[in-house]
Order: sequence, then C-alpha cells, then structure tokens
Amino acid sequence: MDNKVLIGSLMEESWLTLEQMAAICQVEHEWLLRHIDEGLFPQIESVAGIWRFSSPMVSRARRMRWIERDFDAVPELAALVADLLEEMDTLRKQLAQRSPDWPL
Repeated sequence: MDNKVLIGSLMEESWLTLEQMAAICQVEHEWLLRHIDEGLFPQIESVAGIWRFSSPMVSRARRMRWIERDFDAVPELAALVADLLEEMDTLRKQLAQRSPDWPL
C-alpha cells in the first residue's frame, strides 16, 4: 500500500466501495472484511454482493484501526470505543445546536 494521502469530502448520498474504503482508511481489504464479518460495522449495506460504505463509516474505521494499533486492542474493544466516541460526537452536536455559546 502506498503512502498517498487522499483528501476530500463525501456527499451525504455517496457510497464507497470496499477498495475505496480500504484506500482511504489505509487498511487492507482483509481487515475490513474481518470487521464486517464480526459485525463491527452495524450500518453496513451490501447491494448485489457489493459492500457500500457511508462517510461516517470512514471515521469509524479510522478510529477502530487507530485504537487497535496504538493500544493493541482487540477489534471488539476498538468498536466499543468507536461507539462511545460517535455518541460523544452526536451529543456535542446536539449541545452546540441548543447552546451556540457553550464552549466544546
């Protein structure tokens, strides 16, 4: 895998293929497939046998890979931490909408 950095933004209705997701997250295809098989991407969709990844899954995959690598965590623990971080992100957004002056 080369060290090219991909930068961009995903449209809300855009989907990534397994190959695109692996490249963006700098993981092997097998890593993604193992995590899909273990149920660690709960929102994943398969259309005609092709996995479709949404933009929030990019952050989730990156977080899980980072936690696994930096903390030598098992995939299930990394997914749990990713769940908690996603929940914190959601709560921060809700709080910011209700109290725009509140420092986050």
